[in-house]
Amino acid sequence: MTFPVSSIQLILFILLTMVPVSSGYAEGAASEVRARQIMAKIDDLWRADSSRSIVEMKVVTANYSREVLMESWTLGEEKSLVRILSPRKEKGTATLKSGNAIYTYLPKTDRTIRLTAGMMMGSWMGSHFTNDDLVKESQLAEDYLPAIVFEGKRAGKEILEFALDPKPEAPVVWGKIVMVVLADNLLPVTAHYYDEDLALARTTTFSDIKEMGGRLLPAVLRVVPADKPDEYTELTYREITFGIELVDSFFSLQQLRRR
Repeated sequence: MTFPVSSIQLILFILLTMVPVSSGYAEGAASEVRARQIMAKIDDLWRADSSRSIVEMKVVTANYSREVLMESWTLGEEKSLVRILSPRKEKGTATLKSGNAIYTYLPKTDRTIRLTAGMMMGSWMGSHFTNDDLVKESQLAEDYLPAIVFEGKRAGKEILEFALDPKPEAPVVWGKIVMVVLADNLLPVTAHYYDEDLALARTTTFSDIKEMGGRLLPAVLRVVPADKPDEYTELTYREITFGIELVDSFFSLQQLRRR
């Protein structure tokens, strides 16, 4: 069977152009999988299957500064409990996440408040962290579409830069996140959070990388609001243990109210 010259040229053109197209698609898919895997690792940096930690929080504003010591437990991605240890006047204040329900207990008034979706962006304990930050309601790997937008050397360090756009159906509070990660250990360096209008709302920096609980992670997280660059809230992990034995009943309203 013979083909006219024009037909042969057409067949050759199709064969030659198919390879880079399919190769580019495969590379894009592989890059997407890689980005999601790295975000999943960052999601679990401070929690894993289960964890317990002691964290110091320092809040600096134009009007006051304060320090809070708290204890935190997590079980998987759906359960977490944070309880204030000091100062004395706030001791016992606690926040619980169990599934989709989030509660705060106020020992002074012996009240338990269930947080609504609209309250997730509210400040936690007068800090620059939100209720969503505290209980990690949103997950970078699940609720956002991560893409690697830069890979190479910057400021003398090999880094990966990610742009994370929220999935249309995801119940998240940010319009976009831009995160920089070290290429060698895949630990975060900075994260820029943008509101729904894509205006910069705050910047979080991660520092003091050390081994804690058998893994390497940043021990200090500092968040600075874009509209108040002289203010900040800083979390310092004093200790953290992973893989502890916890049961579901530990994350209950009864446990939340314990003094």
